[in-house]
Parts: sequence; structure tokens; C-alpha cells
Amino acid sequence: MVRTRVGYTGGRHPNPSYHDLGDHTEALQVDFDPEQITYEALMECFWEGRDHDRRAFSVQYRSAVWFADEAQEASARERAARIGTRVTTAIEPLGTFTLAEGYHQKYRLRREPKLVEELVARYGSDEAMVASTAAARINGYLGSYASDREVQALLPLLELSEASAQRLLARLHRS
Repeated sequence: MVRTRVGYTGGRHPNPSYHDLGDHTEALQVDFDPEQITYEALMECFWEGRDHDRRAFSVQYRSAVWFADEAQEASARERAARIGTRVTTAIEPLGTFTLAEGYHQKYRLRREPKLVEELVARYGSDEAMVASTAAARINGYLGSYASDREVQALLPLLELSEASAQRLLARLHRS
């Protein structure tokens, strides 16, 4: 995974925002390196452990997969077909993706202001920090999407100061 960002897609309403979403859905954009992980592997992660037949109470929170090409569409539909039960997750072509407001980006990371401060200083702006692989990984770690062993192995790649690395590890052990 190269980066993740949250935003709005799937609708026709121009310039969606959190307070004026129109017919868009809140979505997570995942940019990935296909030499590191395949789209099929991402689909496995997406479909794993989901409640596949639950209808959302609004378009804002519906379950959906947006594909960029025919191969991704085929992969998403094939994986959905293997569920074996009714699937309410929409599978649609990707249209315009509008980034959500900055305060919605990296929700778990933003609860650690010292880490955010260090990353913004390193990348030069909040927008660049949000787009960074390091911020995506740290946000995922803080959401418990990696084991202690995985975090320890990848910690040097984050290039955090010793104080921030210790802060991250301490936060992970509180979870």
C-alpha cells in the first residue's frame, strides 16, 4: 500500500463535502504498488469479515467497491460471487474522487498531535503528510491493523525520531 485517503465518490453532486454530500458515498482510496500486493489480495482484505447482506441506511455509508478498469471489475465481481449469500455491496466504475476535508484524513493519527507535528514538518505541509506512505502506515498501526511484530519490523522505514517511535510503540501497547 502506497497511501490511503478518505473522500467522496459515486455520485453526481458537484464538489461534495461532509456537510453537502449530495448523492456521494464516503470512501477510502487505496493507492497500491501491484508489484507488492495485487488487486485480488486487496479484494480479499475488503471482503473478509464483512456483513455482506446488510443494507446501509443511507447512500453516505453504503458498502461499495469502485474499479478503475475491466480487470479490477472482473476481480471484484468474481470475489463477490464467491461469498455464497446475497451481497449488497455495489460494484461500480470509479468516477471522480473528491478528497474529504483535512480534519477527516488520518483520523487515528490526528489523535497523536506530536506524531502529526513531526510528519508535517518532514513533509512540508498537512496535505503532503496525508499523502505519505508513512502517515498511512502509522494510521493503520494505530487502528490495530498490524501485529506488534509487523510494526517492529517496519518501524525503521518510518524514519521517526526516537521520541516519536517510542510514543507510537507506547500508544500501540495501550490499545
